[in-house]
Amino acid sequence: MTMTLVAFWGLPLFDKPWPTMLAIAFFVVLLAFSVIWYLQKRLGDAGIADVFWSLTVASLGLFYCIVGYGSPARRWLAAGMIFVWAMRLSFHLFTRWQRTPEDPRYRDLKKKWGKQAQARLFRFYQFQAIGCFLFSIPVFLAANNSADLGWLDIAGVAIFAIAVIGEAIADSQLARFKRDPCNHDKVCREGLWRYSRHPNYFFEWLHWFSYGLMAITAPMGWLSLLAPAAMFYFLTRKTGIPITEENAVKSKGDDYREYQKTTNAFFLGPRRKQT
Repeated sequence: MTMTLVAFWGLPLFDKPWPTMLAIAFFVVLLAFSVIWYLQKRLGDAGIADVFWSLTVASLGLFYCIVGYGSPARRWLAAGMIFVWAMRLSFHLFTRWQRTPEDPRYRDLKKKWGKQAQARLFRFYQFQAIGCFLFSIPVFLAANNSADLGWLDIAGVAIFAIAVIGEAIADSQLARFKRDPCNHDKVCREGLWRYSRHPNYFFEWLHWFSYGLMAITAPMGWLSLLAPAAMFYFLTRKTGIPITEENAVKSKGDDYREYQKTTNAFFLGPRRKQT
């Protein structure tokens, strides 16, 4: 389908204009995180980046769905899904950011980097921007998939619903637990947290399969499956579970060590008997 739209700054969008669309998205996301870096510098709280991360990915996704050339029905579906995911997650993170001090991860980085903290944070934020761009690729591929809607799209929507609802329930259960003063320094074992130490991470990871299923029949659609693979790696090996659990052991001590021995780290499953 020949495109007749004109992109930003007069750049023409040709038939299947992948390079132009991706170049615009890459430039915009780098600029956006430069602004977010300046905002955190004024606020004195680098954790604000977490709030904007999902909003930035969603903004790129909506851009792809607007200017893409794939099935209109799939583009509407993908746009609605990425919008709902971002609004829920960013609102949750924003309310948490408002109630709590700066995330220990960022405090430790600032302390480690000393006088070079802001310069290194700028580079760190640019890497965050690149991450946003890469995680938007599944939506890009879905928005440019011209195949008719099929059972893979239905499966993608079903997985999306399960994942977003599951993550919302896990976040709500943990927030309710923490609001009770009696639970100070205690470990949440309620609801989904009885079956996984990080059910919110599990459902966030699961959510990324939804766009992959919608994109898999597009040219190069298999690339969309790299998103859940990358998310699994970061959540379980880098910025997710390792740092979260290190801080949890420091603050909750033996209670959390016992929790580690009896409860799965990531996937939901039955509790284990402590040996």
